[in-house]
Amino acid sequence: MPQHEKIDYVEFPARDLEAVKAFFNKAFGWDFTDYGSDYTAFSNEGLDGGFYRADMSAKSKNGGALIVFYSNSLSETEARVVAAGGKIVKDIFPFPGGRRFHFSDPNGNEYAVWSDRQQDGTPIT
Repeated sequence: MPQHEKIDYVEFPARDLEAVKAFFNKAFGWDFTDYGSDYTAFSNEGLDGGFYRADMSAKSKNGGALIVFYSNSLSETEARVVAAGGKIVKDIFPFPGGRRFHFSDPNGNEYAVWSDRQQDGTPIT
């Protein structure tokens, strides 16, 4: 149920809706609902959202918001992203309290994945 004045939905641009659906399905198991030929939506992925047909892409270096996923195992998630056709744009790096990497989907939208776990699975203290 939507909550008053809380973030409820996010939308991303995509030149190729079929490619973005295939990528997120293979990398993360997402399912989509199409609404016409220019929009597809996902739900139950932590935050509901969709992709709209556009010749743009969202990148943090251009001031776009960075959507960050959480993972129990960065190396496993990174391998799934690459196997699905994603491009690593920032290799795994440490930051206070965790580690993360950035990737782009087939349309060039940038995302990040973070973990509070070391490569061996132990918590970062």
